[in-house]
Amino acid sequence: MNENSIRKYAELMRELELTALEINETTGNVRLERMAPPMMMPPPQMMPPQQAAAPAAAPSPVSAPAGDDVIRVKSPMVGVFYAAPAENAEPFVKVGDRVAKGQTLCIVEAMKLMNELTAEQDGVIKEICVENGQIVDYGMTLFEMTKA
Repeated sequence: MNENSIRKYAELMRELELTALEINETTGNVRLERMAPPMMMPPPQMMPPQQAAAPAAAPSPVSAPAGDDVIRVKSPMVGVFYAAPAENAEPFVKVGDRVAKGQTLCIVEAMKLMNELTAEQDGVIKEICVENGQIVDYGMTLFEMTKA
């Protein structure tokens, strides 16, 4: 691939606010990727360096009332949902667990960064709405909690 092609693709990525572009010249396949919404994370050149193995500070999960006493905890980003800190470890929370404000509920891996999502208020886990290892979208309900 020549330099002019690379520059055209880079401009296309900026124009469409893409975070990844993969082109397979052999098969002709093109894969585009964009994180939503762009306001959730600073531009890549402004992000501080982080170690991939350590959990990163994440934006707080989006919570939305689902009824009088039910709170839906939603994903603040696109990524992979992990219920536990390691493959064979106990999950952070289970249905029926009482959680405190600031307690870790899960990890969402986005772009090789492990983002811990914490409870925004005290409550009891009513339902875990996704499976371990499942890809989640921005705004997808991860947990339903009842107010403590």
